[in-house]
Amino acid sequence: QVHLVESGGGLVQPGGSLRLSCVASGGEFSLLVMGWYRQTPGKERELVATITPGGGGRTDYIDSVKGRFSISRDHFEKAAYLEMVSLEPEDTAVYYCHAKSFRGEEYWGQGTEVTVSS
Repeated sequence: QVHLVESGGGLVQPGGSLRLSCVASGGEFSLLVMGWYRQTPGKERELVATITPGGGGRTDYIDSVKGRFSISRDHFEKAAYLEMVSLEPEDTAVYYCHAKSFRGEEYWGQGTEVTVSS
């Protein structure tokens, strides 16, 4: 069983930056595919970015955040991060950390709210 705890959300002005953190416990972190999703009221949860296991994890992003968001992971800290710059009002959402094991088991954090507004 993997437990995920996010932090780092908040209110930021358009053009600003935030760094989300997700600390994992209870599993073999190095074998997990880590990802960040986001959700706004009335919409389905949307995959934002993923990073594969291993030290040189491959990253993938949805088109709307490419060049602005960066996902990374720290195996020593057992954490995943989402660095977000040039934030836009459309990025406002609750952001969820997600982990998937090689067995297909999926785990979610509790979510952290990001609001981009002037």
